[in-house]
Amino acid sequence: MAQGQVGFNGMFVSPDDDPRSDTGWVSERDNLVGYLRDYRLTLELKCAGLDAAQLATRSVAPSAMSLLGLVRHLAGVEQYWFRIYFDGQDVPRLFRAEGRTEWDVEPDQAMVDEAWRAWRAEVAFAEEFVTASDLELVGKGGENLRSILIHMIEEYARHMGHADLLRESVDGRVGQ
Repeated sequence: MAQGQVGFNGMFVSPDDDPRSDTGWVSERDNLVGYLRDYRLTLELKCAGLDAAQLATRSVAPSAMSLLGLVRHLAGVEQYWFRIYFDGQDVPRLFRAEGRTEWDVEPDQAMVDEAWRAWRAEVAFAEEFVTASDLELVGKGGENLRSILIHMIEEYARHMGHADLLRESVDGRVGQ
């Protein structure tokens, strides 16, 4: 798709095949869970079809941001809010060993595989936790589950804007 071209041609999936729902939710819980689920699916769409080198491509100097870094960062955010903050698990933070951060990435397929494995595990844990919990549940810092779900929607929304730009810089794909 040529840069600046508008329309469904060349987008990630046709509107009929888009796995995101983005509508039809009735209850507050369904809205919160639905929007968060759709943003999680958007992350997968933005990274689909890229190899390790493309996923590790950094934006612009001096930023260390990359799509792979976003996957690792969001795995850590999921882990912190649901596994540590709410469930009280005492586990090492993901991708923070030996003075490194989630943004320290290499164009390495094993690193990509580990990032997706960790992200999917944390998302699965979060989904199960939220399903079994009341929105009024308060975490160890005093915030309730409702406010953290809103925060997670905001976190993903902000980073999907970054993902748009990162993906376009890798191969020119835009939108969705």
